Amino acid sequence: MTNITPEIHDMKKITSVVFDIGGVLLDWNPRHLYRKVFDSEEEMEWFLSNICTYEWNVKQDGGRPFSEATAELTAQYPGYSDKIAMYYGRWDEMLGGEVKDTVKILKELKSAGMPLYALTNWSHEAFPVAYGRYAFMKEFDGIVVSGEEKLIKPDPAIYKVLADRYCLNPEETIFIDDNKANADAAAELGFITVHYVSPEQLKAELRLAGINF
Repeated sequence: MTNITPEIHDMKKITSVVFDIGGVLLDWNPRHLYRKVFDSEEEMEWFLSNICTYEWNVKQDGGRPFSEATAELTAQYPGYSDKIAMYYGRWDEMLGGEVKDTVKILKELKSAGMPLYALTNWSHEAFPVAYGRYAFMKEFDGIVVSGEEKLIKPDPAIYKVLADRYCLNPEETIFIDDNKANADAAAELGFITVHYVSPEQLKAELRLAGINF
């Protein structure tokens, strides 16, 4: 379910679109790396659920240095020190490539003259790698990276950084995120939101909002 309705289109002209990146435009998953490392899916999933967890990684998205995070886990789990070191030592192998059909939508919006922005939960140490690797990153008129701000979605403060920095009117801005909690937080601040599920669903939602591209 999203906050886009025909009534919103009747009331507001959309003046900008904000994308999340990971899970929407880019396939990032630690399994892309660790399937090369572990002998079984079961052992890999245990490691990612109990040692290098989502919650642990989020702290780095919030600005904690890789060195500090790695040292913390290595002290707790010395038997897994080599695999813990791989998480950020071989981080680029977690990048599975573009979500091509969503990137196509991004480029079509750009060609139609729509101002485009990104708000991403990403470590300030890792983001430059992805930015340099994928050309679609250059399509944005502005990007807010959580690790640089030391704020992280769904904290309302990071959405306010985005809006203030780029002079966005939330009521005229569509915010796209595959994490429902992040989309809901944006909606609370007045953004028109899409909880991203697929490129096809996104295109339909954007057209429902009155964007022709």
